[in-house]
Amino acid sequence: MSRTSVGEPGTPQRYAHSLWLLSARDLKVRYSTSMLGYLWSVLDPLVMSAIYWFVFTRVFHRDVGEDPYIVFLISGLLPWVWFNSAVSDFTKAFKRDSRLVRSTAIPRSIWVTRIVLSKGIEFLFSMPVLVIFVVINLLTETDAAQRAQIGWGILWLPVAILLQTILLVGLGLLVAPLCALYADLERTTGLILRALFYATPIIYNVSNLPGVFETLGAFNPLAGIFTLYRMAFFPDQWHTWTVVISAVMSLLILALGVWVFRKLERPVLKEL
Repeated sequence: MSRTSVGEPGTPQRYAHSLWLLSARDLKVRYSTSMLGYLWSVLDPLVMSAIYWFVFTRVFHRDVGEDPYIVFLISGLLPWVWFNSAVSDFTKAFKRDSRLVRSTAIPRSIWVTRIVLSKGIEFLFSMPVLVIFVVINLLTETDAAQRAQIGWGILWLPVAILLQTILLVGLGLLVAPLCALYADLERTTGLILRALFYATPIIYNVSNLPGVFETLGAFNPLAGIFTLYRMAFFPDQWHTWTVVISAVMSLLILALGVWVFRKLERPVLKEL
């Protein structure tokens, strides 16, 4: 492939081409070394959804979330898996490919954005899980109150994906250089992700939180993003304030990430 077809060094075209090559490499390595390959993108959220559905509908009396609960769960778990796996990989973004990071001339931010892209593609690969359960619900559920609804809210899906991409890029530009400089932050990030799972409206709605916790929960940037994901099936869950906060916080985190990354890029290269 000629230089002109991918752009000159330092141009957006060259960056996009390199980003795609690195992301495709990540996906190829992930799937070529696994017997189940693509199915792993489906099995993780599927098993998690089955466990939480069983616990909250068969073991305990559920008074959170919406019906059909399995659709409610999966529409939150799929984007969470994208978020969780991307942030986990940010902690090793520079150390895993330290030689390439030091030797290549492409912007070092690409080692963050390629994780967001590759994990985002896996997220899209897992979407058939949600579609299958929506179809099963529509075909088998006779109670109208328990049936999934598909409405105009599905138009918010691209907005949710865009906001989550912005949020992840910002977090990656923060987490990746800090973990490269301070090894203990890798384990700390893992602990934060575990706590964040329960602090994020995945198995419940923000409106299910009592008192002041509902207000505090709205300041989790994932809360508004997950609201947008669920708008296709639960349009009555729209919460303008939560969505606006998520959009503003995602942009602020991106700006902070860019600033921190520029400050720490040289120290990270010396550490590698």
